[in-house]
Amino acid sequence: KKQIKVLCTEWAGTSSPPMQCSFYVVTFTKINIFVKEELRELREQPTDPQAQQEIINSIEEVYFSNDSFDIVKYELEKLPPVLSLQVMEEYRDKLKQQQAAVSKKVADLILEKQPAYVKELERVTSLQTGLQLAAVICTNGRRHLNIAKEGFTQASLGLLANQRKRQLLIGLLKSLRTIKTLQRTDVRLSEMLEEEDYPGAIQLCLECQKAASTFKHYSCISELNSKLQDTLEQIEELLDVALSKICKNFDINHYTKVQQAYRLLGKTQTAMDQLHMHFTQAIHNTVFQVVLGYVELCAGNSDTKFQKLQYKDLCTHITSDSYIPCLADLCKALWEVMLSYYRTMEWHEKHDRDEGTVSSSDGNNVIGAEETNFDRSYVQKKLEHGLSRIWQDVQLKVKTYLLGTDMSNFKYDDFIFVLDIISRLMQVGEEFCGSKSEVLQESIRKQSVNYFKNYHRTRLEELRMFLENETWELCPVKSSFSILQLHEFKFMEQSRSPSVSPSKQPASAISTTITLFEQYCTEGNPFEIQVNSKDDETEDVLASNGYESDEQEKSAYQEYDSDSDVPEELKRDYVDEQTGDAPVKSVSRETLRSRKRSDYNLNKVNAPILTNTTLNVIRLVGKYMQMMNILKPIAFDVIHFMSQLFDYYLYAVYTFFGRNDTFESTGLGLSSSRLRTTLNRIQESLIDLEVSNDTTGTLTAAEERKEKVPSPHLSHLVVLTSGNTLYGLAERVVATESLVFLAEQFEFLQSHLDAVMPAAKKPFLQQFYSQTVSTASELRKPIYWIVAAKAIDYEQMLLLMANVKWDVKEIMSQHNIYVDALLKEFEQFNRRLNEVSKRVRIPLPVSNILWEHCIRLANRTIVEGYANVKKCSNEGRALMQLDFQQFLMKLEKLTDIRPIPDKEFVETYIKAYYLTENDMERWIKEHREYSTKQLTNLVNVCLGSHINKKARQKLLAAIDDIDRPKR
Repeated sequence: KKQIKVLCTEWAGTSSPPMQCSFYVVTFTKINIFVKEELRELREQPTDPQAQQEIINSIEEVYFSNDSFDIVKYELEKLPPVLSLQVMEEYRDKLKQQQAAVSKKVADLILEKQPAYVKELERVTSLQTGLQLAAVICTNGRRHLNIAKEGFTQASLGLLANQRKRQLLIGLLKSLRTIKTLQRTDVRLSEMLEEEDYPGAIQLCLECQKAASTFKHYSCISELNSKLQDTLEQIEELLDVALSKICKNFDINHYTKVQQAYRLLGKTQTAMDQLHMHFTQAIHNTVFQVVLGYVELCAGNSDTKFQKLQYKDLCTHITSDSYIPCLADLCKALWEVMLSYYRTMEWHEKHDRDEGTVSSSDGNNVIGAEETNFDRSYVQKKLEHGLSRIWQDVQLKVKTYLLGTDMSNFKYDDFIFVLDIISRLMQVGEEFCGSKSEVLQESIRKQSVNYFKNYHRTRLEELRMFLENETWELCPVKSSFSILQLHEFKFMEQSRSPSVSPSKQPASAISTTITLFEQYCTEGNPFEIQVNSKDDETEDVLASNGYESDEQEKSAYQEYDSDSDVPEELKRDYVDEQTGDAPVKSVSRETLRSRKRSDYNLNKVNAPILTNTTLNVIRLVGKYMQMMNILKPIAFDVIHFMSQLFDYYLYAVYTFFGRNDTFESTGLGLSSSRLRTTLNRIQESLIDLEVSNDTTGTLTAAEERKEKVPSPHLSHLVVLTSGNTLYGLAERVVATESLVFLAEQFEFLQSHLDAVMPAAKKPFLQQFYSQTVSTASELRKPIYWIVAAKAIDYEQMLLLMANVKWDVKEIMSQHNIYVDALLKEFEQFNRRLNEVSKRVRIPLPVSNILWEHCIRLANRTIVEGYANVKKCSNEGRALMQLDFQQFLMKLEKLTDIRPIPDKEFVETYIKAYYLTENDMERWIKEHREYSTKQLTNLVNVCLGSHINKKARQKLLAAIDDIDRPKR
C-alpha cells in the first residue's frame, strides 16, 4: 500500500504531459508486477471474505490517515515495559494477518478493474505516440521560427523599435532641457530684478509657471512650481518697494516699468491703492526724519530717545536757531513728495491719452477694452481724490510743526521768512489741488496775530522813544527818493516784475505766469533759501550833505513841491531860470519876483522833507505790508496797526508843535472839526493819559491800557522859544512836512492796501484815509499859526495905534508911523525866514501859510486897534484907509499872496462907520465875524455924528442878541 502511494506521488510530481504519459506507463507496469507477487502470496492464505473483512476492520484508524508517520516507531512505542517473546510473536502474527488481508483486498480490487486497466493502458500508449509526434512538429516549428527571426524580424522590427525609442528619447531630452532651464530661471530672474526689469521678470516667471504646468507629471517640477510661486510673491514685494521709491523721486522710466509689471499681474487697482498708502507713509517718514535730524543735531549727542517720540512731541524740541532751516528743509522734502504725485498724475494722463488713441484704432477686443476703461476710470478717480488727501496730510504735518514752537521772540526778518515759506506752501497747495489751505491759514494766522501784537507794541514803544529823542533835523535824501527804493518795499517792485519768483508775486500776477509745478518740474525747488539781497545791496537814497550834483541843483529851480492844497495854476506859475522861457499862462513880473522869494532857498535840492523817525515809520510800514502781502488773512489787523503808527506820529507832531489853547480860542477855525475829531479819537483809543503805576483799574481797563501808548514828550534839545529861529520854525517845518510826506506815502499805498483788505473791513480803511490821512496837511495851520503869532510884535503895534489921534479935522496925506513899524516887522520876519530856509527848505505851501497867518493876524490887529479908538472923525476914517492902503502897497512887494488875506475884513470895518442906522443894524447882523467889542466900539464912535442915543441903544441890543448864543 505504501509503495502504491509513493508511486502515485511521484507521478503527480511530473511536469510535462509527455513525461506524465511515460511515467504513467512505467507506474502501471510496476503496479502490475506488485499485484502478481501479492496474488501469489494470497493464494497460499485462506480466502474467507468475512474473516478478511473483520481483519481489515481490526486495523487501527491511524494506518488509514493521510498523514505520513513512522510505523516502526509507532509500533515500538506500543511495546510494554517488560517484553514477552510469546506476546511479541502473537502480535507479529496479527500484524501479518492484517497485512495479508489488506493485500488480498487490494489484489481483488485490482483484478476486478483489470479490463478497464488494460483499456486505459492502451489509450495511454496511443497518447504517448501522439505526443512524441507533436514534440517532433514543435521542434521543427521552433527551428523554422528561429530562422525567420534571424533573417527578417530582428533586423527590420528592431530598426522600428529603435526609431521609436529614439523619438521618445528626443522628447525626453527636450523635456529635460526645459526642466534644466526652469531650474536655472531663478538666476536670470535675480539678474532681471537687479536691473529693475520688473515686467520682463514677471513675464518670464509667468511663462515658467505655464511651462511647469506642462511638466507637472515630473516629481521635480512640483517643487519648482512652488518655488516659482514664491519668486512671484517676492517680485511683488520688490515691486511694492520700487513703487514706494516713486514717492520721493519720480522717474518716468522706472514708473513705466512698475506700472507694466502690475498690469501683467492684473493688479492695476491694487497698485494704485498701494501707491497712495506709500505717499501717506512717505509724508510721515519724511517730516519725521527731517525734524529728527535737526533735533539730534541740536542735542549734540547720540541719544536715541528722540527716535521714540511722536512727531508732535519731536517738534517741541526744535530750537529757535534751527527753526527756519528745518522748516525750509521740511517744505523742500514735502515739495518733492507732492511733485512726485503731480508727475505721477501727468504720467497717467499722457498714458491714458495714448491708450485711448490705440484703442480707438483697434476695437476688436471689446471685453478687454471695457476692463481697461474701468481700470483707467478707477485710477483717475483715485488720483483725483488723493490730491486733497495728500495736501491735507501735508497741512497737518506743517501745522504741527508751526504750533510746536513759540515764535513770539523771533526776529522780524526771521518771522517774515517763515511767512514767506508758508505763503509759498499755500500757493503750492492751491496749484496742487485748488485748496485754500484753511488749516495752514488758521495756524499761521494765530501765530502771526500773537507775534504781530507783541511786535507792534514794541514798535510803538520804540516810536515813542524815537519821537522823544528826535531833534527834528532834516534827513538828507535825494530828490528822486521813493519808498520803493527802500528794502522793505522791494516786494512791491518784485510783484510787478515778471522775472521774480512766483512766491513773491500777488495772486493777480500768478494767473498770467507759469505755475510752480511747471517751473520746478525738472529741477530746482521753490523752497530753496535764497541769499537776501539786502546783504549785498545798499540803499541809494541819501544825498551828500543834503545836496546832489550840479545838474540836479540847476533843475531844482524847475521843481516845486506838489501839494493838494496848492491850486493847479500856482503850481505852473514860475519861470524856468535855465532857459528864461515864460510859462504859457501870463503872469506879472511882480508875481515872478515874489515867487522866487516864496519857495525859499531854491539852490537846495527840492528833496522830500523827512526825519530819521519818519524814515523809520516808513520802513515799519513796509515791514507791515510785507507781512500783510504774504499772509492776507491778517490784512485787517496789520492795516489797523499801520494806522496806529500814523495816528501816533500825527498826534506827536500836533502835541509838540500845534497844541496851544490860547490860539485855539481865537475862533479863527485854525483846527477843522475833522482834525479835532481825529485828534480826540487818537487820544481816546491810543494814548494812555493815566499814571502808569495806577493799579486800581479793572482787568479790562488794564488790558485796554496795555494796547495804549503814553503821550510823547518833546525833546529838551528842541528850542521853540527863540525869536531868532522864528520859534523853532525849522523844526516845525521838518516835523509838519515830514508828516505831510508820510501822508502822501500812505496815499500812494492806498490801492495796495485796498486790494488786500477784506470787503467787510474796507469801510475802516476808507474812514482812515478820509478822516485821518487827509487831515495831515491841516496841521499846518495851527502849527504855523503859533510862529506867525509870535514872529511879529502885534502888541507893540496896538500901543502905537493907541497913540494916534483919529479925530482930526482935515484929510491927512501922510500915513502913521505904526504902518512903518508893522512893515519893518514883516521885513524882519522875511529876513528870519530866509535865515531859516538856509537850514531847511521851506516849501511854497508853508511859506504861503506863514505869510497868510502873519497878514491875517496883522489885519485883525489893525481892526482891533481901530476898535480901541474912542473918538474918530470922518477925516480919521480916511486916515485909517490911507494907513491900510499904504500897508497893502508895501506888503504886496514882500509877498506874492493874492488876494491879501482879510483885506475885506479891515476895509469893511472902516467903511461901516459911514452907514446909516438901518444899514448898520443890517450890517451888524450880517457880519458876525467881528467881536462884540469891535461892534460896540463902532456904534459908540458913530454916536453923535449920525447916530443918536436911541439908535445907539437899538444897535447895542442887536449886538447883545448876536452875542448871547456865543455866551
